[in-house]
Amino acid sequence: MMTFRKPTFIFFILALSISGMARAQGGGNSDSVKITKHEFSVQQAVDYALKNNVNVKNALEDVLYQEQVNREVTSNAYPKINASLGTTYNPNVATQVIPNFISPSTYQVLVDEGVRDGNGNPIQMPGDFGFIAAQFGTKYSAVGAISLTQILFDGQVFVGLMARDATMRFARKKVEVTEEMIKANIHKVYYQLVVSKTQVELLDANIERLEKLLKDTRIIYENGFAEKLDVDKLNVQLTNLQTEKQKVLNSISNGYYGLKVLMGMPVRDELVLTDKLTDEQIKEGILENSIYKYEDRKEFQYAQIGKELNEYNIRRYKLSQIPTVLLNGQYAKNAQRNKWNFFGKGDWFTISNISLNINIPIFNGFYTKSKIQQTKIQLRQTENQIEALKLTIDNEVETAKNNFRSAIATMDFQKKNMELAEKVYQQTKKKYEVGTGSQTEINAAQVELKTAQTSYITALYDAIISKIDYMKATGKL
Repeated sequence: MMTFRKPTFIFFILALSISGMARAQGGGNSDSVKITKHEFSVQQAVDYALKNNVNVKNALEDVLYQEQVNREVTSNAYPKINASLGTTYNPNVATQVIPNFISPSTYQVLVDEGVRDGNGNPIQMPGDFGFIAAQFGTKYSAVGAISLTQILFDGQVFVGLMARDATMRFARKKVEVTEEMIKANIHKVYYQLVVSKTQVELLDANIERLEKLLKDTRIIYENGFAEKLDVDKLNVQLTNLQTEKQKVLNSISNGYYGLKVLMGMPVRDELVLTDKLTDEQIKEGILENSIYKYEDRKEFQYAQIGKELNEYNIRRYKLSQIPTVLLNGQYAKNAQRNKWNFFGKGDWFTISNISLNINIPIFNGFYTKSKIQQTKIQLRQTENQIEALKLTIDNEVETAKNNFRSAIATMDFQKKNMELAEKVYQQTKKKYEVGTGSQTEINAAQVELKTAQTSYITALYDAIISKIDYMKATGKL
């Protein structure tokens, strides 16, 4: 049976497509749904996926989210202005007990004037005048105020403002990494389906060839030069080929569903692949320039920006150790009444103040020192990951290059082998038709041809996958 060796991700895609189909079919009346026909080259399929694939959409949403985070960071550098209005009712005005400061003054006047008491004695200053219970305030009060707070200097805010550009580049690079992954998978599934067309064409040719042989064998049998067993054997082979074709067509259909899911296309839509695939296209100039740079890989660029952000994080904690400067200002109007009539006549008293505060960190239990060490460790880990990524890229490039060269050689060999098997079959068939060949010989030639075709299809698919892997490894996809 002709089969392909499919990467694991294709099985996952097909599983997704089946569940997606079930949801689509269960979601409503399919008769009322408009079916759109799409005729796509591989580039058009990629472009469609970059607009509709859910992973790409979410990565783009992360960019928008980071924009809002940056606005939040920027807001710390702007003044904060707040207004407030309030009114208070005091059913019982607070009473305070204070020293009696009125009586001493009164007695002093009496003493100075020489006033005498009822017994004719000069009035003397008492030793203790006691306390007075007094109420300060009114039943009602109101205040209207506006305040301003402005950070004049804060090291962490300063670093946050500097890091805004890097955070946006980090988010956008994540989109590019996601897009590259989707692009590689689209290419692989797309060309698998293109190769499957060749597989179906070869199966059709085999079926047509076998039908012709069966017809000829029946005539030979009717003329007494062949056995009924020979006819039965060919019938079995023909049925097997037709069954195999049906399985291949079903696999191709599922592959289309998987490609649609990967692209973000409704499963009900019709998809037609317009690109062709030839040996020359696969071999075309891919290894002429084998020089590559780490910087061409999106993953490497992403890791480099991550390192930059770690460096900003270290700087942020270091600057948190220096003083911060904060400016505050307030302007308010205050009024007191024994009746709530603040919109009528009456005085409103002005309150205003400006303050400059400098916060000097002295000791926080080694918290900042610990955070600095943590971020330094994270930076070293990122640097280690970058070095490991370089080794991984080197390995991927060299492995992909070897696989591609081997796949090209295998494809050329299997193509020649298939052509040779075709010639052998035709010659054997002619011998059989003229009576110099046996049924066993032609059956063996048929099996060999079919095996050679299967091997060629597998080699063709391996070659295009190896090319895609090599282009992705070198950052040229």
